[in-house]
Amino acid sequence: MPTALRLFRYVAIAEACSWAGLLVGMFFKYIADSGDLGVKIFGPVHGLLFVLYVAGVLAAARAARWGVGTIVLGLACAVPPFTSLWFERRMLAERREPVAA
Repeated sequence: MPTALRLFRYVAIAEACSWAGLLVGMFFKYIADSGDLGVKIFGPVHGLLFVLYVAGVLAAARAARWGVGTIVLGLACAVPPFTSLWFERRMLAERREPVAA
């Protein structure tokens, strides 16, 4: 697996984990009303990983020669929680399975 794709995979997983941390932090801030420490910690972490995910999509797209539609889908998957995992798994599965003619 090319380096760009391997790094994209790690960043996609980390971005999803940071989403989980941010959502838990938002629960404690807004629902449990017990402080905003989780948001203060995971907000910037998630922001950084979001930017790295976008860069990772572009680098992986170049390495794997993805089409424009795949790139747009990958970038769109940065927004809803945990869809970066779905997209990463989908792209990995497509690389492993030979395309039937």
